[in-house]
Parts: sequence; C-alpha cells; structure tokens
Amino acid sequence: MSNKYLEEMESSYSMLTIMEEAERCLLCLDAPCSKSCPAGTDPATFIRSVRFRNFKGAAETIRENNALGAVCALVCPTEKYCEMGCSRSEIDRPINIGGIQKFVTDFEQQTEMEILTKGEPNGKHIAIVGSGPSGLQTAASLLQLGYEVTIFEKSQKAGGYLRYGIPEYRLPDAIVNYEILRIVNLGANIEYETTIGKDITLDELKNKYDSVVLAIGLSQGKTLEMFAKNPAVETAVSFLARARDNKGDIELPKNALVIGGGDVAMDVITSLKLLGVPHVTDVVYEEFCEFKASKKELEGAQNRGVTIIDGYYPVSVDENQVTFKHRHLNNELTIEAEKIILAVGQEVGSEKLELELENNQMRDSGYQTKDKKIFVTGDIVHGDMTVVWAVKKGKEVAAEIHEFLGGSHK
Repeated sequence: MSNKYLEEMESSYSMLTIMEEAERCLLCLDAPCSKSCPAGTDPATFIRSVRFRNFKGAAETIRENNALGAVCALVCPTEKYCEMGCSRSEIDRPINIGGIQKFVTDFEQQTEMEILTKGEPNGKHIAIVGSGPSGLQTAASLLQLGYEVTIFEKSQKAGGYLRYGIPEYRLPDAIVNYEILRIVNLGANIEYETTIGKDITLDELKNKYDSVVLAIGLSQGKTLEMFAKNPAVETAVSFLARARDNKGDIELPKNALVIGGGDVAMDVITSLKLLGVPHVTDVVYEEFCEFKASKKELEGAQNRGVTIIDGYYPVSVDENQVTFKHRHLNNELTIEAEKIILAVGQEVGSEKLELELENNQMRDSGYQTKDKKIFVTGDIVHGDMTVVWAVKKGKEVAAEIHEFLGGSHK
C-alpha cells in the first residue's frame, strides 16, 4: 500500500501566505461569492475578518453558518459555487476561498474555540435517522434552537458518506471526528448500530419523539444488469468504503477499469493510483466538454497518470473483458482488466422506510412528508448531491421543523 493514500493532499496556508491571499479580495459591497454559497457560509465576511487579522471573528462567521465548516473547506467544489461568483476572476483568478476557510477552521481547532452553544431547552425531542452531513447539520441547528436530539446510525461510526465514501487523502478521519465531536458536545445523542425497521420501528419513533427526520442518503452503489454477479466487478461505493475502512490496506490489482465520470469516479481512480495500482483506465459516457466531475478532481487524476477515455458506454461484458461503443462515432473498443469498478451512480439502500421515491429522490419537493410528523433531508431531497448542499438542506429542514412545532419554550 502507498502511504500517499493517507496523506492529506491539500497544502495549507501559512500566516504570511494567508494574508497575501486575503488581501487579493476586492471587498465587494454586495459580494457575489457569499450569494453563491448554498450553505450561506458567507465567505465575503470571513475573508474580510482574515484580512484584518480577526481570525476569531472569521471562525465565528463560518461555524455559525455551517456546522461542517471544516469538512466543506476540504471537499466543497468551490469552483462551482463561491469561487465561480468571485469578482476577482475578471482580473486574474478567483480567491482561494476553500484554502482560507481551511486555515480558519484549523485555527479554530488549534485554539480550541467553542463557538456554537445549545439553546434554552424547549421541552421537545427530535429523532434523526442517519448521521451523514445533512443529518449532522440538522442536529446542530436544532440543538441551537433548544431541542433535544437523538441520532440513529446503522453503522459503528457516525458520518455517513463523510466517513465511508470520501477518501482519506481528501478528508482525513481526524477532521470528521472533530466535526462530529463538536455536535456531540453541543448535546446530540447518537445511537449506533441501530437500524430503523429492525431494531426500532418508524412508528415507535413517531410515538416517542415530537418529529422524525429521515436523513438516510444514497448509501448503495448502482450497478448495470450486464455486470450482475460478476466476481471481477465492484461498485465505487463499496470500493471507497472498503479502502477507507481499512486505511488503504486492501488487496490491489495490477490494473483496473473504472466506468463513470463524476466526482465519485475521480475519487476511485485517484485512490487506485495513490494506493499503487500501476495501470488505471477510466471510461466515461460524457465527452470532456460535458464532464460532470469538477475540474480540480479531473486534473488531479490526469496528473497521476490515469488514462481517461471519453464518449464511450459499455455494450457487453465477458468476465473481465468489457466492450464499449462510442456515442457518436462508429467505434468500439474492448478493455480487459483484473478489477472493474462501476461509478455509475448511487441509490437508496434497504432503508426506504415507506417513502415515495422516484429516481431515488422524493416525488414531492420540500421537507415535510404527507405524514406531518416526518421530515426528510439529504440526498433524497431535490438539489445538488454535495456536502455543502447537505448543509443547506439540514439548515432548512431544521427551520421548517421549528416553525411546524411552534418554537415554543417551556
């Protein structure tokens, strides 16, 4: 195994370089970067604080708006959101907002700042099913409003996709642990290895709690019928979880074929290279001009020597040989690999919990279900499937629950 898999890939700013980067900010009056952040983390305000060496104020801005600020600093595709709105782009390049946010949240951790406080108890208790990013943000928001919160997690550890999906080099376990501990210290109770429908029923939750939030996420990798029961095939979700859970200490092939072109596929192919697989090939349905993956993740994979073939889709498979056809050209190619990994999407696992889903998302928009006591959040709700959007949804569902329950105090 290569130790590179466990090494954080992003370098951090020093005190000197952080000031240089913050001073590039144009201090826009009506800052487009803040308008472009789905979670409302308000980069314009925290960058202004950094520029005037008010790191405490910067940390307060980030944390009060985003309970997962340290996670988002590392994994948010900023080029699609805040940095795309940055006015500095018209001059040279956007401000490295993610890098500044990382410096501030590192400062927050090193100085042991405790920014969020639990609200005055209002006598109401909320159950949250799932401890992924949206469930965690929901918990943090509700705790600050005075609710008691119990999170039910089917796994041995909290974090959901943060814990079992995003590779260690992008999101170290220490950061995930840090974020979760802050929410536990705020008052969240987490019941581990508890599956709804098996260990406790949804009806029992409804009877015991004032509201129930289902934040179950898309925990299962999709497959394609032609690859069913093929021993050479594994889903991206399974591979990433296995690699992360074992700190990269897994059996590796000499060559691997990955099918898919989103950010998850980029995580897989980069992980394979960092783990020491010599030959990695990624075949993607989209052509480069329409790629779904972030430019940063794509460039990272290409820089590590991954072969990426765009514009092809699989038409047949014979054990470990896959034949592809081009979308527009009369071309076919066949690739043989020891390991085939499918990164063709994710879906809800077994915990559907009587939800009315269509293409793994709620048929209706909004957070409250037909059963007024049950709310939903996370990837099963319409919107982008990123951590920053999970934070946005967590904040919004918490506000909706608060309004539904009247926000009354004892």
